Amino acid sequence: MRLTFLGATHEVTGSCYYLEAAGKKFLVDCGMEQGPNIYENKPIPVPASQLDFVLITHAHIDHTGNLPLLYAHGFRGPIYMTPATVALSDIMLRDSAHIQLAEAEWRNRKNRRAGKEDYVTPYTMEDALGVIRLLEGIPYHQRVTLSDGIQIRFLDAGHLLGSASIELWLTEDGVTKKLLFSGDIGNIHQPLINDPEYPESADYVIMESTYGDRSHGPKPDYVPELAKIIQETLDRGGNLVIPSFAVGRTQEMLYFIREIKAEHLVHGHGEFPVYVDSPLAVEATNIFRDHQKECYDSDAAALLAQGINPILFPGLKLSITSDESKAINFNETPKVIISASGMCDAGRIKHHLKHNLWRQESTVLFVGYQAVGTLGRALIGGAKEVKLFQEEVHVNAHIIQFPGMSGHADQEGLLKWAGSLQAKPDRVFVTHGEDKVTEIFAEKLWDEFRYPAMAPFSGTVFDLKENEFIEKTVGIPIQKESAANAGTLRTRSSGNAVFDRLVAAGQRLLTVITRNKGGATKIFPNLLTRSTVSATNGTDKTVSATGRKKDRAIIYRRKSGRKQAAGRLCCIRKEKTEVHKLQNPRVSIPGDLL
Repeated sequence: MRLTFLGATHEVTGSCYYLEAAGKKFLVDCGMEQGPNIYENKPIPVPASQLDFVLITHAHIDHTGNLPLLYAHGFRGPIYMTPATVALSDIMLRDSAHIQLAEAEWRNRKNRRAGKEDYVTPYTMEDALGVIRLLEGIPYHQRVTLSDGIQIRFLDAGHLLGSASIELWLTEDGVTKKLLFSGDIGNIHQPLINDPEYPESADYVIMESTYGDRSHGPKPDYVPELAKIIQETLDRGGNLVIPSFAVGRTQEMLYFIREIKAEHLVHGHGEFPVYVDSPLAVEATNIFRDHQKECYDSDAAALLAQGINPILFPGLKLSITSDESKAINFNETPKVIISASGMCDAGRIKHHLKHNLWRQESTVLFVGYQAVGTLGRALIGGAKEVKLFQEEVHVNAHIIQFPGMSGHADQEGLLKWAGSLQAKPDRVFVTHGEDKVTEIFAEKLWDEFRYPAMAPFSGTVFDLKENEFIEKTVGIPIQKESAANAGTLRTRSSGNAVFDRLVAAGQRLLTVITRNKGGATKIFPNLLTRSTVSATNGTDKTVSATGRKKDRAIIYRRKSGRKQAAGRLCCIRKEKTEVHKLQNPRVSIPGDLL
């Protein structure tokens, strides 16, 4: 019964944990690092094909972004998360693959001019679409048996639509240990979504610490503050540019602006235009609508009861295509532009900054966390010159940051969450924070509650049964950050994508062989006579390697009403099934094994 720390150790992004228990190998989160990569991350100790399943706390890319890479290296098991996280991950993983493809095209144009080798993306759209098919939803509060000796339950973390803390019960040799993975703990009183739920007990707690050293301070009344900023900016004839995470923060800003317009708090500019310039944000907004019953708070629910959509209003314009995005900056009407990414490190926001940072009339409003090393962090830090698309841009625009506008709990909120435990845990492991912040918060947990807390580095291995460290590592600073910035999931690569995929296929086949020792005579004649073996029979049954059918018994089955095309959201029909135990086949031969 072991827990190995891989990602988001003494760092804010790239969450990933590896567990071995009850004969299973699995991950909790598989995130991509965003922003600077400070310390080396250890690779997953086993080939991806040997992992039995993955648990996901929420849809943000720093918790899910390496799932397609996991798929590319041979993983084909189920990935469990809440239903809302299934829907959000669908669009976010496709968007991540699309961004990487666009980045590769841009870099390779430069490389070819310079006579350099082509840059290859960590994963492809095909990998993203493949891993999306593995996502399975489990509702909040339902305790589910994944296999003998492993049970889980999702609690609402209040951070993002569908975000969860994971309660995990592991039983081995008659000993049961309860683990609690906090995920990202939400800030209280956020618009639209519920406040975080508070856990009651755990033997071991794995806890985030993003704001573990600071307070958000007094929470302003965002609606009049935002109305004032909009009024002043439009009066100057400028644009208000809001770098915003497409999922979560964008919808919160729409919630505030709807109220501003409903209360007529901005004068002299009529139904001033508000552009949401992000295809991802548009799709995410629709998902928020689809999951309002399970995830909306009482205030948002009250608006819906009155027939009011809390995130739609007159003057709202949705930009989907690149041509629509470009046209925004050639429209001289003062406007509000909400665009991703939230830290200004990718996406369409960089174009809007290029057109507005030099203008004294314009305002750039930051409404979320800005990691060290990102363009957003540089701007709020007072940078006078920034580089955008290889051009130096002078910063003349007004730079404003909303205090307390965060999807993360501050130190007070984190302590409230940790202090809800009715008994002292055996240990608390502090992760998902900046280098020194993790240490500060670990000390704070000891000072406040006498919790034995520490901040592990990547590669630390802990024996959960014996409550002792098997290996305790130190941080190894990265000398030069990888160009790919793939982050947590580290795998040996030959540099040849085709060869690497052949190796991954070989590992999957070896996994099938190993797991079916003694049953080879039933399996491998089929492998020798057919080029592929279907994993399913076209129903909701999965065909095991022995030819027997077993119930897949997923809580929410995802069905497509049409063929899924790259870059488009498939139609999803949820079919609720009264099942309280997930039974995975002993082994299923993936259809793309060979």
